[in-house]
Amino acid sequence: MAWRMPAEWTQHEKTWMAWPSADYTLGETEADAEEAFLTWANVANAVAQFEPVNMVVRKQDHQKARGMLAENIELVNFDLNDGWMRDIGPTFVKNEAGEIAAVDWVFNGWGAQGGWAAWEADAPIASLVAKHEGVERLASTLVNEGGGIHVNGAGTVLLTETVQLGKERNPDLSRQEVEAEIHRQLGTNRAVWVRRGLTRDYEIFGTRGHIDIVACFVNEDTILFHDQQDESHPDFSVSHEVKRTLEEAGGFNLISMPAPKTLKDEHGWVDYSYINHYVVNGGVILCAFEDENDQVAKAILERCYPDRDVVLVDARALFARGGGIHCITQQQPK
Repeated sequence: MAWRMPAEWTQHEKTWMAWPSADYTLGETEADAEEAFLTWANVANAVAQFEPVNMVVRKQDHQKARGMLAENIELVNFDLNDGWMRDIGPTFVKNEAGEIAAVDWVFNGWGAQGGWAAWEADAPIASLVAKHEGVERLASTLVNEGGGIHVNGAGTVLLTETVQLGKERNPDLSRQEVEAEIHRQLGTNRAVWVRRGLTRDYEIFGTRGHIDIVACFVNEDTILFHDQQDESHPDFSVSHEVKRTLEEAGGFNLISMPAPKTLKDEHGWVDYSYINHYVVNGGVILCAFEDENDQVAKAILERCYPDRDVVLVDARALFARGGGIHCITQQQPK
């Protein structure tokens, strides 16, 4: 019986997250670490208002996590290198009988990035989660992460060339071979390729182009895309290219999601993006940046999801570490 990845807006059994543990995630000071813990906890507690949450946590971090997380969040003890559950965890799929399975992609630290990425503990997380849930593990030979894909649940997947086709991940595979494996695992039959991701995502702690801060489906035929409207920002041209690519693909309604007005932080051009939200049962958890466009983004998502509550959670500490709310969450379908 064929497996298929359901769209994110379909009903969830639960959400999986992972407690931050890496040196680069925790930062250089105790204050940096507390900022990371608080931000992960804020996201988890927001999600837990809508659906169950399982938080993977190292044994030595159990007490800290328990003290900051809502009582209804279950702690699951596995060793970890990182807190980006979308990427290190499984991609859940479902068959027509309603059975759930877990796709276990090869994880190599976002392209074996030296100097900061480690993945010896992260690499088996997907299989450990599958075993914990008692579901079939579907092993893939493709180097890939959950943040590198986005599906509409009706056969189409969004991808970026610099991720799945990059020499750091799958240097010996052709586009056709990558597509075949993606379709085999996700039950899709059409791939829409965006050439690259946002500029900051190619710097330190970046993923080299994950799609989930660039574009996402909000229903089967509508795509929300990151629209950097300030000509001084290098993502101005990226946004235009992404829009053109999606228009040329055909068959989709496109909605512009204006980027935050904030252009830089202390490290340079930001990749702040409202695309990196997470759809939960009855709600949407949306990245906030203390920016005037926060409310603009909230209004757009309220129109896209009129039956869901849109909750803003400050995501600046996440983006400073290389990701956002979608990057630290992973849905398990009901």
